[in-house]
Amino acid sequence: MPIATHDNGSFWFDSLESLPEPEKPSSLPRATDVAIIGAGFTGLWTAYYLKQRRPDLSIAIFEAVTVGYGASGRNGGWCMGLAMGIEDLLAKPETRHVGIQVLRAMHETVDEVGRVCQAENIDCHYQKGGTLTVATLPFRAKRMRDRVERFHSMGFSKDDYRWLPASEAKRHINCASNYGASYTPHCAAIHPARLVKGLAERVRELGVAIHELTPVTNFEPGRIHTEVGSVDASIVLRATEGYTDSLSNQKRRVMPLYSMMVATEPLERGMWEEIGLTQRETFGDGRRVVTYGQRTLDNRIAFGGRGSYYFGSERKPRISPEDPMLDVVEQNLRDFFPILHDVEVTHRWGGLMGVSRHWRPSVLFDRHTGLGSAGGYVGEGVAASNLAGRTLSDLVTGENSDLARLPWVGDDPDRWEREPLRWAGAKAVKFFGDRADRKERDSNAPSRLWGGLFDRLVG
Repeated sequence: MPIATHDNGSFWFDSLESLPEPEKPSSLPRATDVAIIGAGFTGLWTAYYLKQRRPDLSIAIFEAVTVGYGASGRNGGWCMGLAMGIEDLLAKPETRHVGIQVLRAMHETVDEVGRVCQAENIDCHYQKGGTLTVATLPFRAKRMRDRVERFHSMGFSKDDYRWLPASEAKRHINCASNYGASYTPHCAAIHPARLVKGLAERVRELGVAIHELTPVTNFEPGRIHTEVGSVDASIVLRATEGYTDSLSNQKRRVMPLYSMMVATEPLERGMWEEIGLTQRETFGDGRRVVTYGQRTLDNRIAFGGRGSYYFGSERKPRISPEDPMLDVVEQNLRDFFPILHDVEVTHRWGGLMGVSRHWRPSVLFDRHTGLGSAGGYVGEGVAASNLAGRTLSDLVTGENSDLARLPWVGDDPDRWEREPLRWAGAKAVKFFGDRADRKERDSNAPSRLWGGLFDRLVG
């Protein structure tokens, strides 16, 4: 049976109680106070907090397919207290103080998402079990211990970050190779589709209009243009993440990179007694070509890894379950947990994420033009989108808050290079990352050549 066009092909969408077909509006309002482009996490969180601060505002969200169709409904379900770019801030003495400020804000954001879910009765399977980064090679154990000590030197405590020696780490996660793990409690496992759909239901109850099957083609100060019609708006906010290139005036603003995921059948109790993850800790192993996993509430393992980039920023509606990149992810999962060698993988899917030219998120708002945006999370947007939505709502309402002074505010990235340079650069990042990871696995030593080239491109 073919997948419906509004089904993104993920386990998360497939496991919803229902997936109603969206309805295309026959007409649109002539005007709204705030127009938000994109009904994913960023757009919905922004609308939610704007309504908390200014209930009088009329807000309309315009979505090309359906709520959560993009990265918000396909990701790994990590609500993590970290975001791309923070560790770069921490590494430089002149920016360390603001890096600490952003990191503490991200820690608090994990709890804020849990608070809203409880207050609004959004059952997204939220469980704050923390996250484990496993040293699967001996030399990585020292690197991870040193990282934990750096956090402690900056004022974070063992309640924020701690090193687990191998014997203790294996009680948390018994994977094929475990020389210890760094642990932080600042991460929750969630069911992302349940969160994005539940959040949409709540903002509708607050009076926000969500127009699905209404692709925005372009926008300008004071107006958006869609395939259904144009709408006047004093404020226009772009929350399109990896789909930004679909807007005719936003070419090369954000590069769409793909992540790939698989999910197993529900595992028996005996397997979980062997594997661990009793608190539904999320987990990864710190390699450059990122891997990430979680134990779902129904006792599956959902596991992912970075995919690739398609020439010309091609945006595929869905990734075929037969895509060979998914074979790599599935094999990585079975290598990580050999006990899964005969377990059925029931779901295989992929989706795109957004990467800004400076490889970190940004929040922008120009009060003169009324134009704003947030995104560029590089695959770490579940919690960061909440912080971005709160920040953007403060900027729109003129709130002189600590959030409005975070360093990602006004951090406007350059546009990406034109093709074929963009394609060549993306392929080089993937190639150098793969080679560095393989070299380190084979030699149990840092890869200075390939790792250095990867770091120079990514930062």
